[in-house]
Amino acid sequence: MNARIRRSAVTVVAAAVLPLSLAACSDDGDSGSSDSAQAASSAPATPDDPSAGSGGDMAGTDEPFGPACSSVPQEGAGSFDGMAEDPVATAASNKQTLSTLVTAVKKAGLVDTLNNAEAITVFAPTDDAFAKIPKADLDKVLADKQMLTDILTYHVVGQKLAPKDLENGSFETLQKSKLTTSGSDEAYTVNDSAKVVCGNVKTANSNVYIIDTVLMPES
Repeated sequence: MNARIRRSAVTVVAAAVLPLSLAACSDDGDSGSSDSAQAASSAPATPDDPSAGSGGDMAGTDEPFGPACSSVPQEGAGSFDGMAEDPVATAASNKQTLSTLVTAVKKAGLVDTLNNAEAITVFAPTDDAFAKIPKADLDKVLADKQMLTDILTYHVVGQKLAPKDLENGSFETLQKSKLTTSGSDEAYTVNDSAKVVCGNVKTANSNVYIIDTVLMPES
């Protein structure tokens, strides 16, 4: 009787322990997989991740920004990569929307001056910016080399400015007057009048901020 009771007890215990053992083995396998998945999900983003360190915010990168940047071709001399290979006056000549500026630079005899300068920033007015000036006034400026030189050199700062530098800045220009900048992220204004429409464009010797209004130095 006692032997039969002991055998029954052993059978019951074995029956109880076996499922627990199998469950434990199964849990161990799942745990490893779960741990791996958890480690993968918590691993830091790699440098290949375009949103790493910036939350996907383009202003946190060193890329051009602004609404007018979308019109820049993907390839060729007028693309961002193409402009980065040329000095600033040459790069501007390959940008269709800067044709009036290029004409003015040539009339003022500033092509070599700008191309040979080192580490400068150029605030480049678009053709539409020049179109805001009455034609008679613009023709007068283009015909007066000294006045034209003063206006053009007022758009050039003798150092490379990053977007962050524009947040609340005051900079001496090559014309010797100062201009001011303000804003944040992808919205910057120069002299409280000209808006940056495509900023942080790199050329071989400058950073370029394309603006929608021609800047005028104080008389």
